[in-house]
Amino acid sequence: GWWGGTDPHQKLMFFAEARVRVFIYGQPVDARKSYDGPYALARNENTTRLRDINLIRRKALLIVQWNGIPSRWHPFPMKCSKSLQAIALFIVLTMFGGMFAMVVAAKEPPPTVYLDEMTSPELRERVLAGMTTVLIPIGGTEQSGAHMVLGKHNVRVKALAGMIARELGDAIVAPVVAYVPEGDIHPPTSHMRFPGTISIPVSAFESLLEGAARSFKQHGFRRIVFLGDHGGYQKIIGKTARRLNREWASDPSCRVYALSEYYQAGQTTFAEDLKARGFNEAQIGVHAGLLDTSLALAIDPKLVRIDQLGGNNKPSEQDGVRGDPRAATEELGKIGLKRIVEASVQAIRKLPPLDSNPSRNSVSSKQKSDPSR
Repeated sequence: GWWGGTDPHQKLMFFAEARVRVFIYGQPVDARKSYDGPYALARNENTTRLRDINLIRRKALLIVQWNGIPSRWHPFPMKCSKSLQAIALFIVLTMFGGMFAMVVAAKEPPPTVYLDEMTSPELRERVLAGMTTVLIPIGGTEQSGAHMVLGKHNVRVKALAGMIARELGDAIVAPVVAYVPEGDIHPPTSHMRFPGTISIPVSAFESLLEGAARSFKQHGFRRIVFLGDHGGYQKIIGKTARRLNREWASDPSCRVYALSEYYQAGQTTFAEDLKARGFNEAQIGVHAGLLDTSLALAIDPKLVRIDQLGGNNKPSEQDGVRGDPRAATEELGKIGLKRIVEASVQAIRKLPPLDSNPSRNSVSSKQKSDPSR
């Protein structure tokens, strides 16, 4: 930009390109005289208005013309040679510029881990840089009583997948799979007996997962990880992962994993934590109870209608609830979130090298999954 006042004796020219973000908003350039001093305003030669200059990059060139700057603008009023004054000004401007850059960098949000917030070239650069693990969050759209929103699983698994990816440092989060098997449609069974639940056939669900996995393999991802937030399809995602790994047995470049540790930490481990704090199984529940509702509160309190928790009346199975959510709190939910993230990160980091035998039975045949969860 160009810095200067209207008086020819107030000339200070400053051209710079630096890796900082500069935000300049406001008034027409003609209004610059209303600003205080030659350092107050930047002018963009390509427009008549101040504008947002976004992420100016690389080199820096400083040109300073000192002659005749009035003493009231002079940052160095002491008597010394003009060359020393210019050097001193350069040092001061460099220091303040560096400080400004550090402040802006500190406020800059970390790069997104969510694929649907990236452009195609941005994703390609991430993969080429070694971010070759993709987490596929699997949720579900189902009723959870009168106190919890229908998209509970979708919001929860997306947030948790983001936490896990950031902790791993080399993972991308795929868009959430929100359509899953939830029971027969006609006549309706399970959650399909309640308005708002969406169910698809098992075959369609398997095809969706397979198509997503094949797509990510094509784009250079080496580890594809299913994160299932719902109990009803745990065996299905394990079966799908094993089928793809058998098909790709002769190709060591990519493997698929159904991460059972994610689900177990949020249900079995977290349930034990709640019992240790004095809650019983009837309160903890298996769907929309204390455990489920506390996790939702910890993710986003807006997911829960506090005024619908039941008051003195415990919600029943007829209300779509199996458990007692009335004692649920955000603080309890944070315990469960921590368990899920830690267990998932640890499990992913322990995955076998891709040149070893890829067979991994992520969901044991002996593992019990409550389909209502």
